[in-house]
Amino acid sequence: MSRILLDTDVLIDVLRARHVTQAFLLDLTREATPCCSGVTVAELYAGMRESERGATAALIESLVILPVTRQIAETAGELRRSIRRSAATLADCLIAATGIVEAMPVATGNVKRFRLPGVTVVPAP
Repeated sequence: MSRILLDTDVLIDVLRARHVTQAFLLDLTREATPCCSGVTVAELYAGMRESERGATAALIESLVILPVTRQIAETAGELRRSIRRSAATLADCLIAATGIVEAMPVATGNVKRFRLPGVTVVPAP
């Protein structure tokens, strides 16, 4: 089975019961194992509402969490340096680099931020 890297925005939409994103994710997981970066875990907890704590923990438990390795960090740094005028943040570059290094597409609603060299994007609704 293939793997898919989920960007933070997709998981936030799932947590906030955005039905179109929930259906999109259900479709994806029929064909691919859902993964996320450790950076995404940090972003989720940073923006989490207290009432979402249980649901957030349960969602994260259902995913394969990929750590930021030295290779991912170096790739992210190179990406960020090469695209200084892009809307992509360092966190976006870390997530994108995870997709590059782990050879998996990134599912995101922030397609513009992930138009980076070597990144395969799966647009999320």
